[in-house]
Amino acid sequence: MAADFVPMPEQGRTFAGGRRVRLADRDGRGRLRLDALARFLQDLAIDDVSEMGWGLPDHLWFIRRVRIDVLAPFLEDERIELVTWCSGLAALAAGRRWSVHGDRGGRAEVDSVWIHLGADGRPARIEAFGVYAEAAGGRRVSTRSELPDPAPGAAHVVWPLRATDVDLHGHVNNAVYWQAVEHLMLSAGPDPRSPLRGRLDYREPLDLGDELELAVSGGPGRLYVGFSAAGRIKAVASVEPLG
Repeated sequence: MAADFVPMPEQGRTFAGGRRVRLADRDGRGRLRLDALARFLQDLAIDDVSEMGWGLPDHLWFIRRVRIDVLAPFLEDERIELVTWCSGLAALAAGRRWSVHGDRGGRAEVDSVWIHLGADGRPARIEAFGVYAEAAGGRRVSTRSELPDPAPGAAHVVWPLRATDVDLHGHVNNAVYWQAVEHLMLSAGPDPRSPLRGRLDYREPLDLGDELELAVSGGPGRLYVGFSAAGRIKAVASVEPLG
């Protein structure tokens, strides 16, 4: 595991689960796509907080940023095992870590930061976090964006949003952003069948009515994408090789 990833805690809560890698989760060569992996991560997180009373309807969690290090691509894996835990805390946010292993050698390490909202949909302080706080071990997280805006000379590509992109909260689902990244990697960025690092900063929600454009730059070594609507950068993603 990379040295800057928070290791699995010896105390506090961890939560594990498995997923089958099915046809709709793979690209044309059989690799587990980043958007499918993001969906698996999200589902496990929801299962975790729902079991502990930190899920709907009293608590909502909106992702702020995520980093996915695919250390060994999931090329032929038919099943993956995931474990997740709290990696840090702030007054209104919490970090979440995942470690992912496939049955054919695939492996990924993931960290993220999520904003906590109360039942009224407004940011709410995290109090009495119990075993999650214990797992965090006193580590703090920041909600600041880490990726800069795309370069002024980036190419702009229209990316129509679909009704199926919107989830229960009325916004474009987290995993949908990675679908755009996956599409762009067909012609730019690193080889997705090699180890890579994907990062995504979510700044503002995207809604179905937004006229979305992708500001794209990069080349054989790196892909950089800004998600732009109404003249505002709503999210930024980058993908680059590891190792």
